[in-house]
Amino acid sequence: MVYDVAAIGELLIDFTSSGDSERGNPEFEANPGGAPGNVLAMLAKLGHKTAFIGKVGNDMFGEMLTDGLRRLGIETSGIIKTFEAGTTLAFIRNSDDGEREFSFYRNPGADTMLREDEVSAEIIGNCKVFHFGSLSLTDEPSRSATRRAVAAAGENGALISFDPNLRPLLWGDLEEARRQIAWGCSVCDVLKVSDDELEFIVGGGGVDGSGGGDGGSECSDGIIALRERFPGIKVIFLTKGALGAEGYWGEYSAAKPAFTGINVIDTTGAGDAFFGCCLSHLLRCNINTPNQEALENMIICANAAAAIVTTRKGALLSMPNEDEILRLLAKAY
Repeated sequence: MVYDVAAIGELLIDFTSSGDSERGNPEFEANPGGAPGNVLAMLAKLGHKTAFIGKVGNDMFGEMLTDGLRRLGIETSGIIKTFEAGTTLAFIRNSDDGEREFSFYRNPGADTMLREDEVSAEIIGNCKVFHFGSLSLTDEPSRSATRRAVAAAGENGALISFDPNLRPLLWGDLEEARRQIAWGCSVCDVLKVSDDELEFIVGGGGVDGSGGGDGGSECSDGIIALRERFPGIKVIFLTKGALGAEGYWGEYSAAKPAFTGINVIDTTGAGDAFFGCCLSHLLRCNINTPNQEALENMIICANAAAAIVTTRKGALLSMPNEDEILRLLAKAY
């Protein structure tokens, strides 16, 4: 079996706020999630063959996650179940504009316990794109497992895709986070980065309001610095929330606004939908032949996919299909 995209990393349950009970207690809905799995979910909804490598707890949440992936047609033979630790949980409280506040239960989480010898060599040896994020780099042994998997995928000719997906609460040391994210940038062909993450990587700033671009010249300067520091990256996508997104591919660049007039209720998974859609488009291109029109089209479609996800609770099971994306594009264009 040849997979269009395989991913390694965290699967977790996003407990999304769903209001208050009759007694006034906060209620949460358990939604399958985890950024690498969300990216695969978007790709699967667009018809791609995908596979996941990771570890979950041998508990009800681990079963919920593997079942969710199977429902989408994602290969789950690379998922290990363990009694060593429980499945990671994330509680998310949304503000009125859909932005999020996180509380994580991962000390340790089963996803951090994945060992090098548990990584599926068959999946890695049979994928066109190999995707990972920084959360599998926070702890050992998953850090070593991820690094070895990325190296093996690259040796087998796969394109390497990376999303820093910085979550400061999950790093004991933000300088270590900076080092691990820099390593990810140094080995990837395709990078998706938010404006705050861009500042964190190249500007040395924080992610607590002390840094981060505003969509203006700071982002442009940051992209220049990023490309100078990591010249091996072939395609960069910069997401800026309500300000839209930018793309950089060879000598070409494009900036497209976010979709407006939608009812945003939860931004969880929007960036993953965006990246999954971009990877879908890149799979139909020669990455070594940059194309302005293709770059613009993929950002427009990816913005549409991200917009749709923000109108729904949860992420992994909320990704849109191609028809939904095309309908939104028809309305806007």
